[in-house]
Amino acid sequence: MRIPDSVRGLAQRLWPHHRVLLAGLWVLVQLVFLRKFHGPHSANDSSRYLAYAANIAECGYFEPGHNLRYVLYPLFQSLWLWLGLGWWGIVAGQMAISALATRAIYRGTRQLAHGGSGAAALATLLYIGWPDIQQFNVFLLTESLFISLVALSFGAFTRIQRGRPHDWALLVLVLTLTALARPNGFMVPLAAALAGLDALRRAPNRRPWRAALLGLVLLAPLLWAALNHQLATYYLMDTYQRGELIFRYQLWAVHQAAPLQMPPNGTGPVARVVYFAVHNPAYLARLMLGKLFVFISYLKPHYSLAHRAVGVLVLWPAYWLAARGTWRTIIWRPARVFLAAVFLLQAAIVMLTVDDWDVRFLAPVLSMVFVLAALELQRFRKAR
Repeated sequence: MRIPDSVRGLAQRLWPHHRVLLAGLWVLVQLVFLRKFHGPHSANDSSRYLAYAANIAECGYFEPGHNLRYVLYPLFQSLWLWLGLGWWGIVAGQMAISALATRAIYRGTRQLAHGGSGAAALATLLYIGWPDIQQFNVFLLTESLFISLVALSFGAFTRIQRGRPHDWALLVLVLTLTALARPNGFMVPLAAALAGLDALRRAPNRRPWRAALLGLVLLAPLLWAALNHQLATYYLMDTYQRGELIFRYQLWAVHQAAPLQMPPNGTGPVARVVYFAVHNPAYLARLMLGKLFVFISYLKPHYSLAHRAVGVLVLWPAYWLAARGTWRTIIWRPARVFLAAVFLLQAAIVMLTVDDWDVRFLAPVLSMVFVLAALELQRFRKAR
C-alpha cells in the first residue's frame, strides 16, 4: 500500500524533532496515569514496603527475612520519606528514573543500530506507549524501579563497547542496584556475565576463558548457598502440588494424573526442586510449559478482550522479530546475548516458580524484546 504524499511529507517534517516528540509523549503518558489512579497508587504489597521504608527512615532498621530481598526499594522510598516528601516524592523519583531509563533505551538502541535513529525511536515509542510498563511509575511497588533499572542496565551495557573505565564502573553500579531491587534481580548481572563468558569463549586467547571456567567451579558452593538463600522464603512445593500456573488462581491449573512424590522433610530449597523434577518429570514439564505460555502469551484471564488483542497483535510479532534479531551478526554480539539472556532467564524463573495474574513479571523484560524487534524491523526496512 502506497503512503500518501501528504502523510509522507508530514513525517519528513516532524522527523528531525522526533526526540522532542517522544519526550512529550512520555510526559503525557505519566500525566494520564496520574489522573487515572488519582496520584500515587497504593496496591497489594505497598503497605509492606512503606512500613519497611518508614523503619529505615526513622531509625535505620533493616528488617531481616523475606523483605530483605527487596531492600533497594524500601531504601529508595525511605529517602523521600526522610525528606518529608511522602508518596508524591516517591512517585516523582520513580518518574525521574523512568525518564533516564527511557533515554537509555533510545541511546542504547541507536548505538546498536550504528547510529540509526529509526530503530531507536521505535523501541523507545514501544517502551513509552506500552501501558503495562509506564503505569507502574505511579504505583508504590517495586516494579517501576526494577523496570527502569533493567533498561538502565541495557544502556550501561551498550556503553562498554567504547572500552572506557568509567563506563565499566557505571555498568557494575547499575547491575548491583538491579540485583538488589527484587529477588530475581540477579538475572540481569547473570545475563551480563553470560555475555562476558561468551566473549571470552570466542576470543583468540583461551586463557581467560579457562580461568573463568575454573572460577565458576571454585565458586559453585557459594553460588549454591546463595540460591538456597534466595529460595528459602518461597514455598514452591505448595504451588507445584496445587498445579498453579498463576499464583492463587485455580481455574488455570495442571492436575496430576498420579500421586506426586514429594521431597523428604529437611531437604534444602534447591534440592527440593531437583528432587521433585527427578521424581515427577512429566508433571513438572507440563507445569513449566503452562507457565511459559501464560508468561509470554499475554492472555491473562482477568484481561479484557481488547487488552489481549493488543498483546497478540503487537507482542507476538515482536517476539518473532526479536528472535530473528538475536541471530543478526550486524548487531554487536555481546548485546544480543545480554538482551536474549535477560528475557530467557526471567522466563526460566517464572517457569520454576509461578506467574502472577498481571504482567508484572513480563513488563521488566519487554524492553529487551522491543529493542531486538526494532533492530530487526530496521533491517527489513533497509532491505526493501
